[in-house]
Amino acid sequence: MRASDAERERIAEILRDAMAEGRLDMGEFEQRLESAYAARTRGELTPLVRDLPLSGEQLPDVGGAAVTAWSERIGGEPTSKGGFAFWGGFSRKGRWTVGRTFTSFVMWGGGVVDLREARFAEREVTIRCVAIMGGMGVTVPPDVHVRVNGTGFMGGFDERAKDEGEPAPDAPRVTVTGFALMGGVGVERRWSKAERRRRKEAEAEARAKAVGGPGESRGPGGGKGLR
Repeated sequence: MRASDAERERIAEILRDAMAEGRLDMGEFEQRLESAYAARTRGELTPLVRDLPLSGEQLPDVGGAAVTAWSERIGGEPTSKGGFAFWGGFSRKGRWTVGRTFTSFVMWGGGVVDLREARFAEREVTIRCVAIMGGMGVTVPPDVHVRVNGTGFMGGFDERAKDEGEPAPDAPRVTVTGFALMGGVGVERRWSKAERRRRKEAEAEARAKAVGGPGESRGPGGGKGLR
């Protein structure tokens, strides 16, 4: 969705308040302010204020509905530090807490590591994957920083983005590494079903506002009338 002048100015106001409170130094403020006024889409605006505290620890409604800050999902004790599958499979998804290092191994089997609804014990996370004649899938939200540097022999490490998104400044940094022998590890950047639905609803609401405009309603026969 294209950003409006009002949305750019709203982000600029938040940045000015943050600088006045000492949350941003002059260099950071000028860099972000320049990016705000140069932004063409709403997706470019949101990361500029994602790490700044707002009312209720939520971001402004730039994309339709407010988005919870990443800072609320970092911290806590890991609930799982690894996964193992031999002639079978394992799955870590939904609401769970991933530790600083998560080690997974599959042989003649498969594994799933889904971080879209997970909490992160620390901001830096390493996912180690070893796949021997098997497969493993790692799914992360598009606004997380991801680096893939695994090695494949008669197999491969593949990375693809199914949904678009810009990494948030305060989002965790995930490194996916390991080894695949006659197997594969796939890293996919994709929103959860709930987040996709929220984004679709926000886009539909924005289109409806753009078409109808405030203070107008459709009368009988499709004509416009005043409310």
